[in-house]
Amino acid sequence: MYDLIIVGGGPAGISAAIYAARKQIKTVFITSEWGGQSAVSEGIENWVGTPRISGADLAKNLRTHAETHAGEYLTIITPDLAVSAIADDTRIEVTTQKGVKYEAKALFVATGSTRRKLECPGAAEHDNKGLTYCASCDGPLFSGQDVAVIGGGNAAFETTLQLLAYCTSVTLLNRTDVFRADEVTIAAAKKHENFHIIVNAEIVSIEGEQFVSGVKYKDTTTNTEAILPVTGVFVEIGLLPNTQWLGDIVQKNPVGQIVVDPRTQRSSHPRIWAAGDCTDGLYHQNNIAAGDAVKALEDIYLALKMKH
Repeated sequence: MYDLIIVGGGPAGISAAIYAARKQIKTVFITSEWGGQSAVSEGIENWVGTPRISGADLAKNLRTHAETHAGEYLTIITPDLAVSAIADDTRIEVTTQKGVKYEAKALFVATGSTRRKLECPGAAEHDNKGLTYCASCDGPLFSGQDVAVIGGGNAAFETTLQLLAYCTSVTLLNRTDVFRADEVTIAAAKKHENFHIIVNAEIVSIEGEQFVSGVKYKDTTTNTEAILPVTGVFVEIGLLPNTQWLGDIVQKNPVGQIVVDPRTQRSSHPRIWAAGDCTDGLYHQNNIAAGDAVKALEDIYLALKMKH
């Protein structure tokens, strides 16, 4: 029986693991990979204390920090994946993909999220055939080509900035005329002559035979359709929380995010806490995830001291 199970290897999970070890909470830490969503980012410029770092380097640093604390109070299980959990008033049990069961007095969930898939005719058929969800992974393959980015948040504009370095043109299509990205990021993209924006664009289909040849979209203000000829489509339309494995043991919002108390990060179950992209927090960023994880660990420590 452990005191605490931590699931997830991003900034939230690793921050929790470090604090748990320092507080001498007997913890098992389970992750299938290190670094979370940012592991594939080409450059991160808002990780506090580091002006710029690649996602791969951030993941490496996070892993090194966690492994530094491995020992009597922190057991690291990787690679493995939590697939189910059961909970009652006295204990939590987590089962992993390898069939191993771990039991503890408390659970901290930091399983993050996965990219939302584009759902329209032609999207599935052209996945990895010109349509991709990772500019850092696939962007250089489209050097010298005309490409499209679908989305209007920070991820979409950051992807755009990566692609502008080597693509002939980048056109961003957003379903409204309002962007969710930071103004400084939007401004940086707009400085490029080979950057174009199409707003109020509802994606109708991904065109092409064997590979992508264009994006058909509808202008929702005029109700007219047009085709943007491109050979690459980069999709950045949001994230879906990785919380299915928890079943109904905690309250979730309509999109599946764990509902937490923002003061403590505690869920609807008195022995389960969560932080990061898998929660219903108003903002989701690496620094916030790490801070919320520390907040959760402070509360978990007090809760464990008061319970048996």
